Amino acid sequence: MTPLYTASATASGDGRSGHTRSSDGVLDLDLAVPKELGGPGGPLTNPEQLFAAGYAACFHSALKTVARKEKITLTDTAVTVDVGIGPLDGGRFGLTVALEAEIPGVDEATARKLLDAAHQVCPYSNATRGNIDVTLTLA
Repeated sequence: MTPLYTASATASGDGRSGHTRSSDGVLDLDLAVPKELGGPGGPLTNPEQLFAAGYAACFHSALKTVARKEKITLTDTAVTVDVGIGPLDGGRFGLTVALEAEIPGVDEATARKLLDAAHQVCPYSNATRGNIDVTLTLA
């Protein structure tokens, strides 16, 4: 694959309690470990939130793209992604993804068809397939 765009970001400081910044400076955030993982939590973001936001935006774009190709007009759609982190065997950690799409204005069968098609198109879905447990639901 020849990339059409490449994003670059650097994490520094103390990892999950450090700082991250994109190469263009648009993203420039302090990070904090969530309370559930033993950190202070608070008003700072974390890698799982950043991944959830990216996946949600990318999947929503894929959903709109497949709908346009099917000549279906979508309005008031939304995609929510929950990213979970937890222990695996052997001291490793893994992620789970629960993706919920709101697709009003079409019947359930059409909404499901669009959801499944978007899951085939979305780069995040393609990257996680076979690596992360991803569940898809309609709101």
